[in-house]
Amino acid sequence: MFSKSERKVDALIGPSSVFKGNAQVKGTLRVDGVLEGDIETDWLVLGEKGLIKGNVSAKSALIGGRVDGNIRASENLEIERKGQVSGDIHTAKLSVHEGGCINGRTNMHKVEASVVELKQAN
Repeated sequence: MFSKSERKVDALIGPSSVFKGNAQVKGTLRVDGVLEGDIETDWLVLGEKGLIKGNVSAKSALIGGRVDGNIRASENLEIERKGQVSGDIHTAKLSVHEGGCINGRTNMHKVEASVVELKQAN
């Protein structure tokens, strides 16, 4: 789901960490511990044992753990087999692996393609 440049982790909440408060991260945020608060980031990776209690706003998100809150992913949202979302989802593309769980409403919007017209040389 992420390109090579997006795989670099810019911020990490480790497996034995608990963070309380809102988080704004430019780039990729990986959560393997507990984050209680709203998140705004470019890309989110939530590990299998990670827990987010709050709303998420990102371009793309990969959910392996549990989110108790709404998710707004402008480009793509992927829920892995152990991923759980208890809240509403707003995204352009949604992938749910077998075993993944959503308890909430899903709203998918269409991504408008950008058309670039090329001028022909005479």
